[in-house]
Amino acid sequence: MLADFPGDHGVVISHPHPLYGGSMHNNVVRALVHAYQEEGYSTLRFNFRGVENSEGDFGNGVGEQEDVKAALKAMGKKNMDLVGYSFGAWVNALGLEKFEEAQRLIMVSPPVSFVDFSFLEYSPRIKLVICGTGDEIAEYKKVEKMLPNWNEQALFRVIQGADHFYSGYEEELKLIIREFLDKN
Repeated sequence: MLADFPGDHGVVISHPHPLYGGSMHNNVVRALVHAYQEEGYSTLRFNFRGVENSEGDFGNGVGEQEDVKAALKAMGKKNMDLVGYSFGAWVNALGLEKFEEAQRLIMVSPPVSFVDFSFLEYSPRIKLVICGTGDEIAEYKKVEKMLPNWNEQALFRVIQGADHFYSGYEEELKLIIREFLDKN
């Protein structure tokens, strides 16, 4: 779902795990879209292959990288962020070297307690990582320990009380994104 605004700034947002009900209609994805739109960014959220009316089958993170690559190409803005939530953060991290169109990577609840992130090496494009203190899938203390290997200068924000689903914490999430965009 593309919302195209004037200017060179855009964002592509990847959703949570499709086998657990994740789609572009997720509350966190919608909050991210709204935060970026409020800052004047064009936004593109999409369903990975096999989700809802999308063609194809679940690709175990590999095929989904092709979906992200196609979404970045479709967005086509000069200055693009790539944001992933949960499974989407993992897919974006897996394909980071392929996604040269994206200047910045933002990860919301990278699921370090659920899937392996040891492949992810230092990248100056990793700019912001967000977790909740109640998140058992993206345990913030584990993420905090991994972050220096990813980019020691990346911002790390923790939302007190938020679990992996951010229900009731969407406004706090939006505020973190908007503050990041205002300062960067």
